Amino acid sequence: MATLVAFHAHPDDECLTTGGTLARAVDDGHRVVIVYATRGELGQVPDGLLAPGETLVERRLAEVAASTAALGVHRIDWLGYRDSGMQGTPDNDHPASFWQADVDGAAERLASILRHERADVLLAYDENGNYGHPDHVQVHRVGVRAAELAGTPQVLEATMSRDRIRAFIELMVASGEATWDDVPDLDDPDQILGMPDDVITTRVDVRPWTDRKLDSMRAHETQVGDLGPFLALPVDEFREAMGTEFFIRRGVPPDHRDDDIFAGLDVAPR
Repeated sequence: MATLVAFHAHPDDECLTTGGTLARAVDDGHRVVIVYATRGELGQVPDGLLAPGETLVERRLAEVAASTAALGVHRIDWLGYRDSGMQGTPDNDHPASFWQADVDGAAERLASILRHERADVLLAYDENGNYGHPDHVQVHRVGVRAAELAGTPQVLEATMSRDRIRAFIELMVASGEATWDDVPDLDDPDQILGMPDDVITTRVDVRPWTDRKLDSMRAHETQVGDLGPFLALPVDEFREAMGTEFFIRRGVPPDHRDDDIFAGLDVAPR
């Protein structure tokens, strides 16, 4: 058995790029832990969804509990930083925000969890945070440093394939779920979204776990604005569109390719 720690910025980030991988790891007998940098205080929420007196954080904590139960996660933990908001907003400058956190200080918080768990693998994000969100970029920086401090053997950066994103956009437009005016222009050199296929080292087939991934996504009712286009897909199309998860394994040659986040590890029972 190995121990996998997945480091995420906000509640709901666990499901989209890593949900199938986490569920698969659980079913394969590994210990799976998720650590969140923030509680997602600044996420948008549909009008009327919260109960009278209920805060967004309270709802998002409940959503995390449901989502991680669907995936089978063994433990969740929190670094305790404030949501930094979208890029370029005043919330980026809040002194308690994750974006403003000292990287070494935040990394030591995460490293203490990695040491306690005797983590074999850490999942973080690619250097652009997948799409440029300040908290996601900080997950990359803090995650890489924490693994160094804790001596975690393997670090993989969760990312998205730009080729798959392009195909998904075409599918949404063809199905009428979006128009070309609604979707990002992947030919714009300033567009930050995923990584090119030639730097992706690890592709994990999670099609048998897409039902669990879908349940995890559905648990995040407050985030329907972000997750809605994926949830609107017919199940078969969702399985094909979201049935592979992509990672960049740190410390391997550029031409390295594998299909298992535990590749190269001794994962015999402890």
